[in-house]
Amino acid sequence: MTQPHQAKQPVSAVLAGPYGHPFHPILVTVPIGAWVGSLVFDIASHLVGDPEFLSRGAMWLIALGVIGALAAATVGFLDLFAIPTGTRAFRVGLTHMTLNLLVTAAYLGNFLWRHAGGGPSGSVAAGPLALNAAAFVVLGVSGWLGGKLAYRYGVRVVDEATQAEGFAPARPAPNHHTR
Repeated sequence: MTQPHQAKQPVSAVLAGPYGHPFHPILVTVPIGAWVGSLVFDIASHLVGDPEFLSRGAMWLIALGVIGALAAATVGFLDLFAIPTGTRAFRVGLTHMTLNLLVTAAYLGNFLWRHAGGGPSGSVAAGPLALNAAAFVVLGVSGWLGGKLAYRYGVRVVDEATQAEGFAPARPAPNHHTR
């Protein structure tokens, strides 16, 4: 099996998703969405008269993101095993994984920081807000690397012959008109 073809196949179709349908890209939407929402809530907590509900919401969105990130990391780790070691794609995959683990640890620390002392009251403090923003920037860099893995190196993306099926002319719909 050639190296690029090997990286397209799942290590375990049951755990990581079948050929052409990996679970990792589906699961990453949970932490990304939760962490975007938490940053929006953090900022909004400085713009409203009663910010506590936004501060608490941001804290729980961070927790939801951490849980989602652990699920995404589990199947992402399986996808990393499909990439041949010693390749550029594997090095990018390791960097992607490392950044995501650091981001998840930062968000876990941010949740614990916010949760200490009975949880947030009032607007989000500058420290947790800055940590949220910094972790989000690193998440963006890691996401760019994940896109490079899929769209440039084709990791867990079907081969071009399979992709060509989508560009074959569609069969015309039968004409049921009678004259």
